[in-house]
Amino acid sequence: MKDNLTQIIDKIWHYSDYQRVQDVISQARSRNEKIIFTNGCFDIVHRGHVEYLCKAKDIGGFLVVGLNTDASVRKIKGPNRPLQDEVSRAKVLASLFFVDLVILFDEETPIKLIDLIIPDILVKGNDYKPEEIVGYDTVVNNGGVVKTIPLVEGYSTTSIVNKMNKI
Repeated sequence: MKDNLTQIIDKIWHYSDYQRVQDVISQARSRNEKIIFTNGCFDIVHRGHVEYLCKAKDIGGFLVVGLNTDASVRKIKGPNRPLQDEVSRAKVLASLFFVDLVILFDEETPIKLIDLIIPDILVKGNDYKPEEIVGYDTVVNNGGVVKTIPLVEGYSTTSIVNKMNKI
């Protein structure tokens, strides 16, 4: 039996391992599991993230979390982010028992990753309209669905950083 840290590390892959990614997705599908996909920076994992990811998993299926690499986060959020490096962020996400796989991607959006795995269910927070979510066309055109999940009010990495800066 593998130790806990090895089990966590085994759940973390990079998009460039596309054959390996396709293999694990195929295995999940062969077990009749729906592929649920979401993504984000997850810079400081907080209550809002945990509840959001729980709700995504509760839809039912194999939960894949696309995680922006450090370079990708800098492109999106600016030179002072991320606050935690990609390995740290990936290990925290992979340690959550309800997250089945964490895949790092280098681009600003996960469209290449979505096109690779073609999830059955694409999930984002309800701060987006479904048709505005990156990957909407890919998922819907392949018979999948796009869902939004209510976010927990008052919880965001930015609000945590702002609060810390006031201390």
